[in-house]
Amino acid sequence: MTNDKELSDLRIERKECPKCGATWINGQHRWRTGAMGSELDLAGLVCNNLANEQCINPIRGIEGGDTWESRFSIINTLDAEKRSEYEGE
Repeated sequence: MTNDKELSDLRIERKECPKCGATWINGQHRWRTGAMGSELDLAGLVCNNLANEQCINPIRGIEGGDTWESRFSIINTLDAEKRSEYEGE
């Protein structure tokens, strides 16, 4: 019996950063939730703060994306708005 099936060239490549555990699947960064990630956000949140030569993020060192400072600013703004609403009641 011969096998005349055409085989797919589908393959999956997975890379994991030895420093922080960030994952790339077929060259695309993925958050731990499985959602597609932004290498720039990863750099702003993790790599630019903690990384060293072990980091495999190709844009480590580039400024931009999400940062902890921007997240804290959003939280502080929302907190101030809610406090203002509460005090106004």
